[in-house]
Amino acid sequence: MSMIRALFLSLLVVSPALAQAPNDPFPNRIAAEANVIRVNYREFAVLPDADGAPARAMHAVSPDGVGRIFVLDMGGRIYSVSRDGTNVQLYLDLLDPRFGVSIEAGGRERGIQSFAIHPQFGIPGAPGSGKFYTWGDSDNTSPVADFPSGGEAITHHTILLEWTARSPASLAYDGTAPREVARFAQPFGNHNGGQLAFNPLVTGNDPDYGMLYIGIGDGGSGGDPMRLAQNLTIGFGKIFRIDPLGTDGPNGKYGIPADNPFVGDADALPEIWAYGLRNPQRFAWDSETGAMYVSDIGQNIVEEISIATNGANLGWNDWEGSFRFISREAVDLANPRSDPALTYPVSEYAQLDPLFEGMSCCAASGAVVYRGTLIPQLTDKVLWGDNPSGEIFWFDANNVPEGSPASVHRVLLNHNGEAHTLLEVIQDKNREQGREPATRVDMRMATGPAGEILLLNKQDGVIRMLVP
Repeated sequence: MSMIRALFLSLLVVSPALAQAPNDPFPNRIAAEANVIRVNYREFAVLPDADGAPARAMHAVSPDGVGRIFVLDMGGRIYSVSRDGTNVQLYLDLLDPRFGVSIEAGGRERGIQSFAIHPQFGIPGAPGSGKFYTWGDSDNTSPVADFPSGGEAITHHTILLEWTARSPASLAYDGTAPREVARFAQPFGNHNGGQLAFNPLVTGNDPDYGMLYIGIGDGGSGGDPMRLAQNLTIGFGKIFRIDPLGTDGPNGKYGIPADNPFVGDADALPEIWAYGLRNPQRFAWDSETGAMYVSDIGQNIVEEISIATNGANLGWNDWEGSFRFISREAVDLANPRSDPALTYPVSEYAQLDPLFEGMSCCAASGAVVYRGTLIPQLTDKVLWGDNPSGEIFWFDANNVPEGSPASVHRVLLNHNGEAHTLLEVIQDKNREQGREPATRVDMRMATGPAGEILLLNKQDGVIRMLVP
């Protein structure tokens, strides 16, 4: 009998209430009824259907000085939404043949992954005036990739493009075809890309101003079979930080920030800011502490959110959450969080937690750090959640935990006089729309122009805003 199985059996004998499945490392559970926060919401805006199906809303950005919100449909469309949500119109169709952009949007994970708007977008005459960036998948694999797949197989490319609007105030994109900034050859069809973002907390005098952060998955498959996330010579499983307006990068199309952690290291890519990630779909900064929270989708066992820092190794695929990774079916329970060189999750939960019984799960989503006061029960909370199930979680931004499901508390939505998950709200909306109720949410979170919390999903086209 293995040591790990013996330990599990002893747990079952000593404490039946803490019974665990063999691939569930946590004896404690998400407290489904304790510390629950209930909030109101309103339907803020509705995106038009795409090809007869709900828009696959992936991200929303509210740039300073523009007076509107931009929302991305994964299929290749960016919408302009007025600040009150009443006016929604197409801003850019990436599939317009004038632009020559090829998009691979097959399956749940491929398409336009994210976009970011340069902080100088609305400043006439500035170097970044009118510029924004899209990060998406393409079936055009003819050009040589700047970042190889790490193996012989190539399923598609993921490409970073720079777009330049002539008039940033225009309600529709009025620029020409985009400029290609960088290209990745993907070895597998999933874990293609994560978020693009500029640090919203810095000004023009800060060295981080105008630096673009890029979340990059581990290349896909399962278990990171080529160990790309820990390989500092390969671009996958990383967060990059580049200067999109610079020219001193390897291909001459972007710049390398001088304060990146591996600049000058012959055995590492200078673009790397953090590594050891599996599928970093979303990240966000805390406006009070400056901390950058990253949600990273787990393999089959642990979902996690961590604070990433310059040069941080978040562990994958040596570790999954707080535990050493063994395989897609198991982690090692001995000596959790025992490598002082690694960055471990501040909050995490097991995919087999009873909260998710009967649901589609699990994939970490978020995050948003709410420092506003209009919704007092959410003030000073970090919000994150589970992408498929639509569960929204919180922990205290002023008392950051150190992992385990004990740190995970629920946020439920007031809907028809009762507390509901986002999935239940969407299912009711689907019935109203005459659609079959969704079995999953595919949730994303974003912030509005005044720090409001927006909830996006791929199942009903509705953008929801949390309200007092």
